[in-house]
Amino acid sequence: MATATVNSKGQITIPVLVRNALGLQPGDEVEFVNLENGQFAMVAATYSVERLKGMIRKAKVNVSIDDMNKVFALKE
Repeated sequence: MATATVNSKGQITIPVLVRNALGLQPGDEVEFVNLENGQFAMVAATYSVERLKGMIRKAKVNVSIDDMNKVFALKE
């Protein structure tokens, strides 16, 4: 069984056994799920691709599929 000690700031270090089992890397987020009766499960947080919305700005120029196909045809 893996254990961790809570420090004065309420922080813990997740044991390597648990990090490896969850596939956690530095910068990853975890969620604590309430299982009732005072028990929680810690799971690696996963998000939908919608979370990425707004991270990439829109193109300054719209290019049609036909224009793209013409460019690729020139390279062949």
